[in-house]
Amino acid sequence: MIAAGAPVAAAAADGGQVGDPVVNIAIFGAFVLVTLVIVFRASRNNKSAADYYAAGRSFTGPQNGTAIAGDYLSAASFLGICGAIAIYGYDGFLYSIGFLVAWLVALLLVAELLRNTGRFTMADVLSFRLKQRPVRLAAALSTLAVVFFYLLAQMAGAGGLVALLLGIDGPAGQALVIAVVGALMILYVLVGGMKGTTWVQIIKAILLIAGAGLMTVWVLARFGFDLSAVLQGAIDAAGEGGETLVEPGRQYGATALTQLNFLSLALALVLGTAGLPHVLMRFYTVPSAKEARRSVVWAIWLIGIFYLFTLVLGYGAGALVGPETIMSSPGKANSAAPLLAYELGGVFLLGIISAVAFATILAVVAGLTITAAASFAHDIYASVIKQGQVAPDGEVRVARITVLVIGALAIVGGIFANGQNVAFLVALAFAVAASANLPTILYSLFWKRFNTSGALWSMYGGLVSCIVLIAFSPVVSGKVDPITGDSLSMIRDTSVDFAIFPLENPGIVSIPLAFLLGIVGTLLSKEQPHPEKFAEMEVRSLTGAGAEKATSH
Repeated sequence: MIAAGAPVAAAAADGGQVGDPVVNIAIFGAFVLVTLVIVFRASRNNKSAADYYAAGRSFTGPQNGTAIAGDYLSAASFLGICGAIAIYGYDGFLYSIGFLVAWLVALLLVAELLRNTGRFTMADVLSFRLKQRPVRLAAALSTLAVVFFYLLAQMAGAGGLVALLLGIDGPAGQALVIAVVGALMILYVLVGGMKGTTWVQIIKAILLIAGAGLMTVWVLARFGFDLSAVLQGAIDAAGEGGETLVEPGRQYGATALTQLNFLSLALALVLGTAGLPHVLMRFYTVPSAKEARRSVVWAIWLIGIFYLFTLVLGYGAGALVGPETIMSSPGKANSAAPLLAYELGGVFLLGIISAVAFATILAVVAGLTITAAASFAHDIYASVIKQGQVAPDGEVRVARITVLVIGALAIVGGIFANGQNVAFLVALAFAVAASANLPTILYSLFWKRFNTSGALWSMYGGLVSCIVLIAFSPVVSGKVDPITGDSLSMIRDTSVDFAIFPLENPGIVSIPLAFLLGIVGTLLSKEQPHPEKFAEMEVRSLTGAGAEKATSH
């Protein structure tokens, strides 16, 4: 039997400091330096809006698939899922399954059709056969909502991780780290545009998957390459009731309400991916629909392999570090992967993994920011305010100003959200994407009768219902730890409780409601359908005739 977490426990007892902050910062600094050089080199070809937003449509399927994997494998994927598996076992692994299955929805229903129909953003597709200005405005607002909450989660995650990785546990120090991450992200996007951001994503995805693969082999080697021994080690380390780690229900099986909660979360995760604007925007960086399809196939393979790694890493962290040590560390469950790295390879491996974790946050934040900038500049400024009468370089200039504003808001929001429960922010991003975006995308692509009224009912109805239900759910107020009596909600004051909606994720209510509102809004509207526009969109989405081509220099 291998002792659980001896060096980690000793380090945790020594003021909570694990590893050497100087080594962590040095490795992270080297990564930033290398990627900045790549971003500057990539930016030299940014001459037009297509270059800035869609990288001149110059990436191949495998390159873009790797970048999509980099976009998708956020800090929540790496740190959150490893922690969830270490603490909750089987129920934690369901996150991996949900995130992976979601890609099949994107591949089968969305990827190729979107690439053929649009130019830069999701709103291009939705406004193709509907009234331009109101639909673009609604699509841009839902995009900005998803991106903003996703950004807050990533920025707040950056602040929370530094306590463990860099030994900074004061709020002022963590606020400074959030500001530095935000400033670097702004620099990447301002200079590199989509091309620079894509190369950062590719490098980060390779590092993350390679790092996770190395740790997986290392964990298996400690247990004689026997997965059953890893599972048994996790059961033994968990103590009494440890056998529930390999059975369903440890986290979501206690009551009918927790089971319904899981169903709602799963629905949001599986359907949310096909509506995430920063993932959808990646399909425009390839020269053809065939490459868009190849992108998703590559992404599925890379993401699938990574999530198999999380199974070993999660149970390995439970076996070698122990759930008590993980939960007593400053980063709680998010610390499982870094603590496992320290247990396996000491200071150096922890430095590598901490750099990859920071790089993950940095790259995802950069991808989100350019999506928000493109949405505002292309959909609101160029199409709604200027009604299409704007030069491409003027549009790019507005996009760059938007990057500065969004970056500043993300830094301020991240500082305020630091130390809060950020899980609800990610859940909100997925639920909003599934509620506000997905029904309208599917109706636009597949329903001939669908019209502008239906789109507005669905998008605004999904967006508003989702945010209102989250606001009145236990993730914002009223959730208390039954053992310690501490608040588990965003509002830390346990006397504040306005949680009248019992579920932590509103997906099971807001997603069907958005689909229903799309139907009702369409049928009640007196707007005449445009079958010829639908026919044109159908031909274009299925064949690629008239789609945007790659630009050459």
